[in-house]
Amino acid sequence: FHLAHRGGCMVRVSTTGETVELAQGDLVIIPHGAAHDIFSFSQGDDVVLPLEKVLEVTGYDGSGVLVPLDGDLYFALLDGDVTRLTDTEESELNPKLSSKSGYVSFVRDRQLWVGKVGEEAKPITPKEADTIRWGEAEFVAQEEMSRYTGYWWSPDEAYVAFTRVDESTVDIVPRFDIAADKVTVIEQRYPKAGRPNAVVDLFVRDMETGKAVEVEWRRENWGPATDQYLARVNWLGADIFVQSVDRDQKYIHGRKGQAPDFSLPVSLRDGMQLNEAHETWVNLSSDFRRIEGGVLVTSEESGFRHIYSIGGRGQFDQITQGDWVVSSITGHTRDNLYFTGYKDTPLERHLYRLGHGDEAEGIEPTRITPLGSSWSIRMSPDGQSYIGTSSSPTQPPQVGLYKSDGTLITWIEENSLDDPDHPYYPYKDNHTIPEYGTLKAEDGQDLYYSIQLPPDFDETKKYPALVEVYGGPHAQLVTRNWERLSDQYYSRQGYIVFRLDNRGSDNRGRKFENVIYRRTGGPEVRDQLVGVDYLKSLPYVDSDRIGIQGWSYGGYMTLMTLLQAPQGTFAAAVSGAPVTDWALYDTFYTERYMDTPQDNADGYEASSVFPYIDNLEDPLLLIHGMADDNVVFENSTRLMAELQKKGKTFELMTYPGQRHGIRGKELQTHLMRTRMAFLNRHLKPGE
Repeated sequence: FHLAHRGGCMVRVSTTGETVELAQGDLVIIPHGAAHDIFSFSQGDDVVLPLEKVLEVTGYDGSGVLVPLDGDLYFALLDGDVTRLTDTEESELNPKLSSKSGYVSFVRDRQLWVGKVGEEAKPITPKEADTIRWGEAEFVAQEEMSRYTGYWWSPDEAYVAFTRVDESTVDIVPRFDIAADKVTVIEQRYPKAGRPNAVVDLFVRDMETGKAVEVEWRRENWGPATDQYLARVNWLGADIFVQSVDRDQKYIHGRKGQAPDFSLPVSLRDGMQLNEAHETWVNLSSDFRRIEGGVLVTSEESGFRHIYSIGGRGQFDQITQGDWVVSSITGHTRDNLYFTGYKDTPLERHLYRLGHGDEAEGIEPTRITPLGSSWSIRMSPDGQSYIGTSSSPTQPPQVGLYKSDGTLITWIEENSLDDPDHPYYPYKDNHTIPEYGTLKAEDGQDLYYSIQLPPDFDETKKYPALVEVYGGPHAQLVTRNWERLSDQYYSRQGYIVFRLDNRGSDNRGRKFENVIYRRTGGPEVRDQLVGVDYLKSLPYVDSDRIGIQGWSYGGYMTLMTLLQAPQGTFAAAVSGAPVTDWALYDTFYTERYMDTPQDNADGYEASSVFPYIDNLEDPLLLIHGMADDNVVFENSTRLMAELQKKGKTFELMTYPGQRHGIRGKELQTHLMRTRMAFLNRHLKPGE
């Protein structure tokens, strides 16, 4: 079972022929293993859906649901009637119901198709060259901007906005896709750092007249079309609000365009706008909520992400404030604003309430969820209840339905470890709990760490230690959540597990994050070595048996830390799917932190692993999927070649056909056994 939300109710259910009955007002819970989630219906009569295959409910407004099934689309009314909407060999991508369920829309064969529910859908965009795609999100939008769609319905479904993506400007980068029994050359259009992006145009179609107008969203002073990003598109009634980002990613510019021509204002005097600028880079947010007289957004204007209101004439007023971070706006009513954030501690995300007007009187937000756990929240549209998922170092994720004041209504999944039938029950007595603390970075900022000891820990003995690292932006490893079961495994194997969130990581504000600007793999490495020095100071840590490992950015950090640390700091290192040269990675992610290779050649050189490989003396295991389309395999093959040229020995494990993650129980077991064999050989010799 998997559930996700993209603007409406979505649920994917894998069944074996069961029938699920959805009644008016029902709260439906469908378990599969340890994963649970819910959706609900509040209007209409009973509906019975035969779930014979994998279904995905992609739209719901109280009258029915849109269901993709076996490559086609169906619309199921709550009275039980089901209408087949498509019957083709081609698949329908990104299917949606319009805001009032009057239309069904999808992308097929690079065109956007729309039809009234119950009638045949037709393309509303032309079919052009293979490099032209209508209604789709381009590569960097999906991969790096968290924008997964290329079209948006207005609330009254009178209009639909959609993109035209021209990829002809993007370089074709041949990529070898190496499987067990064949090698395929993929001619992938991939925008490497410093190279051109796709050209993205935006149009709005009037559904009554069929007329489409182009929304001129780009700014003349930002350079060519390939140097500007369409970041967010939102509707404000019949008006459209478009957010764009420049190539340097130092500005977010949002403007409101009014029907029917949807022209965007140039001057701040001409209507509602959003402007955020930073000397380093800007971070996008998906927070955008319409309120009376304006909208609520989040911004890092103050140095920490906080909530702001934008008025109709561009007024920009800060609502929350302080040296802490808002995670997201979860709901609002006439009287209250609800949001998640890290006000009490950077280690726990909580739900907070702020009364309207309280901020003007200096009244602090009220925390609703209890300390000791970390929370994710989905609030009901009326703000009267929420679905809360929480976990702590002693409690695996629980899902409950709560009143808006935090009172539990009912468990959706209590997930109690006291239940003898719980799969973790036999192991709970040996469950290890991390200890948390802080160390100081070179600039005096706090670095949070966690340390996990073996279940049979004896302070008179000395243990090997394993540093688990990621270290990249927009990630946080040290939290009071249910810990990774891999950490439990390592601790049971006699390892001390250590994690530290270095500067550059998430939920600590701009000052903490900005230190990596134009030079990654420097400040983060120095922070990790502060953690290693702390480990060495502990009487129960064997300083000659410290290992380090990580994946993706963590694989990069493993290499950079290993190669820049004093010789002998680490007895072993495992680097999985590492970036080795940022010039091989995509534009939007890389240039956000590094600028372009043309503007920051010295920074790119210093931030790659190659200037440091002469320092390799300690044991290294390199792992990579041979069909990785994110951190491409070339990152590792170039490193292999340079290490071999310099006579540096290392161990290697590659996985044919695997991409950025190694998938499947058998292969994941093999991966863990490979790691442990290597680590045990170097960190526990003779045992």
